[in-house]
Amino acid sequence: MSATTPPLFPSHSSNKLRTNSTPTILLYESLKRKDLSIRCEFENNSERWTVGCVSGTDPIHIILKPPSIPMASLGSSVKNSKRVCLFYCNEMKDLAERIASQSDAIELRSITWRTFEDGFPNLFISNAHGIRGQHVAFLASFSSPGVIFEQLSVIYALPKLFVSSFTLVLPFFPTGTSERMEDEGDVATAFTLARILSNTPVPRGGPTSLVIFDIHALQERFYFGDNILPCFESGIPLLLNRLQQLPDSDNISLAFPDDGAWKRFHKQLQHFPMIVCAKVREGDQRNVRIKEGDPAGRHVVIVDDLVQSGGTLTECQKVLAKHGAQKISAYVTHGIFPNRSWQRFNHDKGGCPENGMTYFWITDSCPQTVKEVKDKKPFEVLSLAAPIAAALQI
Repeated sequence: MSATTPPLFPSHSSNKLRTNSTPTILLYESLKRKDLSIRCEFENNSERWTVGCVSGTDPIHIILKPPSIPMASLGSSVKNSKRVCLFYCNEMKDLAERIASQSDAIELRSITWRTFEDGFPNLFISNAHGIRGQHVAFLASFSSPGVIFEQLSVIYALPKLFVSSFTLVLPFFPTGTSERMEDEGDVATAFTLARILSNTPVPRGGPTSLVIFDIHALQERFYFGDNILPCFESGIPLLLNRLQQLPDSDNISLAFPDDGAWKRFHKQLQHFPMIVCAKVREGDQRNVRIKEGDPAGRHVVIVDDLVQSGGTLTECQKVLAKHGAQKISAYVTHGIFPNRSWQRFNHDKGGCPENGMTYFWITDSCPQTVKEVKDKKPFEVLSLAAPIAAALQI
């Protein structure tokens, strides 16, 4: 302590002194028999450091205690420092690059995808030794049965390379979208795929994490076993952000093609007026009718988790237009569109909602569709890159 500091013990009746130095120093002393205890507290920028000095022993013990760190701040710091090595299949290269651009903590790693002469996969994970002890993720696309086997081979290999943790990102869980378990003998392929993924080898840090967006049948989450931790995300926040950017954002109503879509999404969209449609059997036909809500004069956005042929959406479009909707748009997380069925959706340039969509939003969960509809109105792609990058930090 400097020579200008007041004496420690100006009188026996004083047990606390405050100096004029910066930072503020509070001195405490007490006399107990022949032992002397001194405690100093340094206050600076709302932080308090404590120095304990205890005599009576040889040598004198000095204890320095730093300011306490809130647990929330500590957790945030640890989370932000998590670095992830992201591998990807060929189909997902564009999305993987967009994910990596979201954070300096995500580093892209490559896999060589080849085949032997007999057509079976010939795969190679580059720099396998370099990912030991690292957090590793794989961005998959099960767009067709023909690509699932080679990707499963990689998914089973990566956790066994002594990685710290493993995350499988499968934006679109494909099986089960068209399955109907109605007759004895029907095979639930969604259950089969869930069990295969549940047997992914366990990495050093614990069970594999599985990230899926807007899984079609909610009960499928219970198909997975204990060796995998499903993390179910949604693309709806992307839609909300886009709706806020529209010039007529105060005139938006949301429509659901059936009760199932309403049950799935309405809690995330509560501040919008809602319209619920339903299929009603009339003779040998099932026609779409409005069950609840009024679309008259509104920009109506039809919301569902996925679209295949688009038949249900076009029926909803016609009935909404018939009841006075001013504009009609649509959002689906997964634009599957087999056999280029997206071509049935035309662009409404104004005034013809029964014949075209103002906007048709999809995400990039199905990369083949993204390539086909690029720069083609009414389609717009809302990227999952940001929510996936955030999920990798969990």
